[in-house]
Amino acid sequence: MSVTGKQTQSSKRRGFTLVELVVVVLIVGIMAAVAAPRMFNTADNARDSSTRQSLTVVRDAIQMYFAQNEEYPPAATLATALEPYLNGPFPTCQTGNVSAAVRAAASEVALAPDGNDGWAYHEASGRFVVNHADGSDW
Repeated sequence: MSVTGKQTQSSKRRGFTLVELVVVVLIVGIMAAVAAPRMFNTADNARDSSTRQSLTVVRDAIQMYFAQNEEYPPAATLATALEPYLNGPFPTCQTGNVSAAVRAAASEVALAPDGNDGWAYHEASGRFVVNHADGSDW
C-alpha cells in the first residue's frame, strides 16, 4: 500500500487557523473594552470615598471643638484649632486638585464651590464643605 500525494491521518498538522486566532483576539479585545473603564473608574471612586471620610472626620472635630468651647473654631486657624481633635494632620481634599487649603466663606451662600479646590468653611455656622463641584452635595 503506497501513499502518493496524500497525507495519512497521523501526519496531518495540528494547530489553530488564522480565522480562529482572529476570533479569539476580537473576543479578548471586546472584553478588555468593557472592563477597562470600570477599572480606571475605581481610582476616582477611591478618591471620592477618601474625601467623604475626611469631610466626616473634620465635621466631627468641629462639633467636638464647639461642645468644649461653645463657639466654632476660627476660620483663619482652623487646622491648628482642630489639631487636638484629629488623629494626625489636617486632611487634604482629594476631589479636584489635591489641597488642604481652607477657604473662609463670608456667608452660608458663599459656601457654593468657587472653582478653587480644597475645603470651604463658614465660621458662624460651623459648616464645612468640599470646595469643588464634584462634592458640593456631600
